[in-house]
Amino acid sequence: MAGILTNLKSTVIAGIVLLVIMVLALSGLTDYSFAVDHGYATFFMRFLHVLCGVMWIGLLWYFNFVQIPNMPNIPDEQKPAIGKVIAPAALFWFRWGAMGTIIFGLLLAYMSGYLMSAITLGMQDGVPKHTFIGIGMWMGVIMWFNVWFVIWPNQQRALGIVEAEADVKAASARTAMLFSRTNTLLSFPMLFSMIAAQNLF
Repeated sequence: MAGILTNLKSTVIAGIVLLVIMVLALSGLTDYSFAVDHGYATFFMRFLHVLCGVMWIGLLWYFNFVQIPNMPNIPDEQKPAIGKVIAPAALFWFRWGAMGTIIFGLLLAYMSGYLMSAITLGMQDGVPKHTFIGIGMWMGVIMWFNVWFVIWPNQQRALGIVEAEADVKAASARTAMLFSRTNTLLSFPMLFSMIAAQNLF
């Protein structure tokens, strides 16, 4: 078991194998026909949406609760390890977690039949569930936009991935931090709206 757990690729493969075993076990316990059942397809889309969301928000909170507050405590000679190795890797999973969350979320809303109602915040049909899920969706879209079109371009300059003058790097780092904090602020009502839509209505 230690051989699997000491290698990330092996760990992920083992996790996927365990997932497949659970899906097969579920098929034996239910009357779902996985190939054609719309309910299962919707459930699986929700699973992918949540999986990507955990990656995205987990890394958002890592940046804001761990990395940014502790950077002043790291000796200057050790900071390049964060800026050149850890931050770029974390930002890769961060932005693709955001992309997966949005894509699977929109597909889920479409498959569930409430995409347009949610986009219009329930004004189209007056259903409170669609208002709540719509608020969460719009906050998620704003957060996704911030990741791809504000945070990532600014982080590229701040980390030296893209060449920039020292004052531009400093300004870019501040902009990236402020928009990351904006996303942290939005993450709480966004998650509440999503969970409320699934559980209160």
